[in-house]
Amino acid sequence: MCVRFEPSNVTEMNDWIAIGALALVGVLIPFGMMAVSYLLRPTVPETSKRATYESGEIPTGGTRIRFNIQYYMVALLFVVFDIETVLLFPWAVAYQDALAADIPLVRALGPMLLFVAILLVGLAWAWRTGAVQWARTPRQLETDRP
Repeated sequence: MCVRFEPSNVTEMNDWIAIGALALVGVLIPFGMMAVSYLLRPTVPETSKRATYESGEIPTGGTRIRFNIQYYMVALLFVVFDIETVLLFPWAVAYQDALAADIPLVRALGPMLLFVAILLVGLAWAWRTGAVQWARTPRQLETDRP
């Protein structure tokens, strides 16, 4: 019994060969660059190379510093609203296609309005809890007192 290749099987196999070749190139290029840089770099052992470098300054203090949680809250809110912006652009293209196809406005606009409404509720909550207000310094707190 011999295996017979149908034209559709050959085409499907060629697609997998192309994917495999692309994956192989995607792995070989970074490893090849690392190997070439390893072979070409100068090796001069020196103790000063192991020192911590902070923009030319001698490091002072420890590395375990407490940061204000406000930095993390602002970063998380930025990520949430950045993702919202990224999701609005494809929706605008889909909305334009929906209007061209004579789809009712509520059906085309409803899901995105619901999405934006949920984000606005999240923004209102963050605003109410003070997550979007920047931390105030003790000097600013003193000037705010009557």
